[in-house]
Amino acid sequence: MAKGTLYNKVWDAHAVAQLPTGQTQLFIGLHLIHEVTSPQAFDMLRERGQSVAYPDRTFATMDHIVPTTTRARPFADAQAEQMMQAIERNAKEFKVNFFNFETGRQGVVHIIGPELGLTQPGMTIACGDSHTSTHGAFGSLAFGIGTSQVRDVLATQCLAMDPMKVRRIEVEGPLNPGVTPKDVILYIINRLGVKGGIGYAYEYAGSVFDSMTMEGRMTVCNMSIEGGARAGYVNPDQTTFAYLKGREHSPAGPAWDKAVQVWSSFASDKGAVYDDVVRFRAADIEPMVTWGVTPAQSVAVGQPLPDPAAVADAGERGSIETAYRHMKLKPGQTLGEVKVDVAFIGSCTNGRIEDLRAAAAVAKGRRVDSRVKAFVVPGSMQVKVQAEKEGLHEVFKAAGFEWREAGCSMCLAMNPDQLVGDQISASSSNRNFIGRQGSSTGRTLLMSPAMVAAAAISGHVADVRTLA
Repeated sequence: MAKGTLYNKVWDAHAVAQLPTGQTQLFIGLHLIHEVTSPQAFDMLRERGQSVAYPDRTFATMDHIVPTTTRARPFADAQAEQMMQAIERNAKEFKVNFFNFETGRQGVVHIIGPELGLTQPGMTIACGDSHTSTHGAFGSLAFGIGTSQVRDVLATQCLAMDPMKVRRIEVEGPLNPGVTPKDVILYIINRLGVKGGIGYAYEYAGSVFDSMTMEGRMTVCNMSIEGGARAGYVNPDQTTFAYLKGREHSPAGPAWDKAVQVWSSFASDKGAVYDDVVRFRAADIEPMVTWGVTPAQSVAVGQPLPDPAAVADAGERGSIETAYRHMKLKPGQTLGEVKVDVAFIGSCTNGRIEDLRAAAAVAKGRRVDSRVKAFVVPGSMQVKVQAEKEGLHEVFKAAGFEWREAGCSMCLAMNPDQLVGDQISASSSNRNFIGRQGSSTGRTLLMSPAMVAAAAISGHVADVRTLA
């Protein structure tokens, strides 16, 4: 059983009671909500005559259903407009903090939390979205929850949680040229599988994570859920503190020094005990691309696609065969042969300023292939403002990319940004499930933002290192 880890410390600090079910009643320090999973939760509060227990710990935004080509209201999609009206009404009635368009703070929930300084080390964080694990990059325990649990947190600020095991994932050594945090997490998922993390919290450690920026750490923690883990985190350090200093909701003045002292205390002890430890070499990681219908079905760019006959497990072999049928690919192919129709840069995984800079560096001075629809969706209004201040939008537009408004966009396509028919997208998002990007026959290839830019320019999957 794990002892002395950040997971243990944060869990114990927020445990209210041990329940008869064996679960822990856990106090939630920060509750983030959005327009998709909150309407029914608020309706349940109304039915019970309840209020929000801690409105000062509850922050709302809209991201999933907002169109990225226009902000005009009412939205063309009647259901999207209904959801928008619901969160506007609920935020006002229950007096919760609301980052709408007018505030200039709207954006993807997992991007605005950190950029506003709401996400802090040692916290427990919950949101009705599976990619809440993103916030673990700051040394917090962050959980995606369902609508009934959103109701529970609104009403009580607590969750009934099953305890987890802790797996430490160490990646040591310098990364190869062209390898990004997105490639690191795709490699880890490839090696451990989409079910490998079930029952675990992942602690990411080693020189690779120590040297990563906070934006890189957020990308890695974001996709912990794709590896089956309930949460993923990186221990807080000077990189964490430097990112948070001066943020809108960060402590200031004398409170800052005290906060850093407390935050530092949550880091895993040097002699911490883990339920499992896995080690990888950074030198083994190359730019990765998914080819199938799960995030684990990936290869290093340029490598041939796997042979199902070589897989011993019947279930895994069947999944690979399903993937080949859907993706219209064959064993032994290389992805450089695959033409792309759409190139999407954005999402809670890769919609931050650092991601846009990386993609713009590839796009600069080049042109998107004439048959590719390419667009860039900043993760928040603040990211958009910063990108435009740096002139990145002009780089993208000159290259033939569309420059959009902030939102989730084609990551899950609960908005007008959707694949059509069996189009193939090069996507910097997090999931390549069948139907994920809006078409039941659409095909998604996950890769880093720089690799998406390379694919858009080449018209097919390309090794970004060849465009340097």
